[in-house]
Amino acid sequence: MICGADEAGRGPCVGPLVVAGVLVENDMEIVRIGACDSKQLTPRKREHLAQQIQQTVHRSELIVLPASDIDDLRKTMTLNELEVYMFSKIIEKLKPEICYVDAADVNEERFGRDILSRLSFKPQMISKHKADEQYPIVGAASILAKVTRDEHVRKIAQELEPQLDLPLGSGYPADPVTRQFLEAWVSKFGSLPPHVRQSWDTCQKLMRNHKTKKLDEF
Repeated sequence: MICGADEAGRGPCVGPLVVAGVLVENDMEIVRIGACDSKQLTPRKREHLAQQIQQTVHRSELIVLPASDIDDLRKTMTLNELEVYMFSKIIEKLKPEICYVDAADVNEERFGRDILSRLSFKPQMISKHKADEQYPIVGAASILAKVTRDEHVRKIAQELEPQLDLPLGSGYPADPVTRQFLEAWVSKFGSLPPHVRQSWDTCQKLMRNHKTKKLDEF
């Protein structure tokens, strides 16, 4: 049995980090349905493929780590270590003989070794940068992770947007829509909204600027 594992939501300052893993006997059917890197697909195509993947694979696993849990874990580990921890949890459940993972570490071999060190068994580990582009099995995992994260972000938007009458955006720090939303929220409420990674530099800078502004007004 082979598995692929990938994540969605490493960089955003809003919403969860999602890691997905899929287990198959071989990847022929995954290839046939057109599973590939989720970033190359439209949202509609991703959602359609996610349903097909769930019906095709022998088994799949997901871990959804909320923003508050990310903040707590970041107190004791780096983001790469956090991903190693989550990937190992997924792979431990799937118990593949061969495992393909999308390496988050700049050193792709080290990322694979770190995952292996946390497992109770020792599968063959293929850890590569952009594995979701090279291996359909990892592409399938990336689709499940991305679709799941998008669902969570939609729910967060439905919860938060009515309080400002502004769109939340993608949740990424570089998204001007997200930045405008966070700035407006902090200006109105004096704190960051729920579901935001307070340990992220973007969020901490927003709060520092807000506190400086309040002091200046005083």
